[in-house]
Amino acid sequence: MKACPNKEKNLASCPCTYPGCDKKGICCKCLRFHLSRKELPACCFSSSTEKTYNRSIAKFVQDQKR
Repeated sequence: MKACPNKEKNLASCPCTYPGCDKKGICCKCLRFHLSRKELPACCFSSSTEKTYNRSIAKFVQDQKR
């Protein structure tokens, strides 16, 4: 895969706290990965919920009800 030209810019606002994430800052790769697992990426969640690493759609809905 070609290097992401926006990686440094994306990293400035990427809320992912998962240690060792190889997709951090590469939004298209992150989206493909999570959507293929019926999940959403960290940027869809509140900061407290993101830290649980539960990326399920059910958790997203629960998070939005807060």
